[in-house]
Amino acid sequence: MNRMLPVPLGHPAKPAWDVAGVIERVIAEVPDARTHAVADAARAAERIARSAAQKAALVSGSLALPPGPLGLVTVLPDLYLIWKVQRQMVADIFALHGRSAELTGGHMLYCLFRHMASQLLRDFAVRAGQRVVIEQLSSGALRSVLSTLGTAVTQRLAGTAASRWVPLAGAAAVGAYAYWDTLQVAKTARRLLEDSAPGADPGAPGDPAET
Repeated sequence: MNRMLPVPLGHPAKPAWDVAGVIERVIAEVPDARTHAVADAARAAERIARSAAQKAALVSGSLALPPGPLGLVTVLPDLYLIWKVQRQMVADIFALHGRSAELTGGHMLYCLFRHMASQLLRDFAVRAGQRVVIEQLSSGALRSVLSTLGTAVTQRLAGTAASRWVPLAGAAAVGAYAYWDTLQVAKTARRLLEDSAPGADPGAPGDPAET
């Protein structure tokens, strides 16, 4: 039986809304890049991705060390810090390709969560000729997406919450997932840049970031 995250009585949807709020705060600001355009952007992006993945794993694993209820309290701070690491990584990868000016909150949302909720976010990316464009959602549509994402993330957390009751092994598992998750974000960002470049290969219709 899954161990669910604590839910205050009378607020059955509160955890999902809490997560949605964290996501909204993360994508509300696009950070300044710490990199600049380089000739071999692909190789530099790989180094950035590995470094960010290691940082995310360290942050997540460290916050998962406290056992039991105390460990569960760190779940939302854990998510927020990891998503900030990933957000900075995406900004740096865009800058390596000389495309910082194109990066928006919509791009950030797509890059951070496309691998987790591909069916939900695939409609973000539309084709304009041979190029992929991330559409700007209305405030109502964005709220709906954030709510659904919050629910999806909460459900995933519910399935892994038990690991926070096992200090060392749980921390290792949480850290490993954060590492993998960060590499998936980098992969989505790089693929999106490839598919949205001038003269890009149209690729598979309907889901430009499919691998």
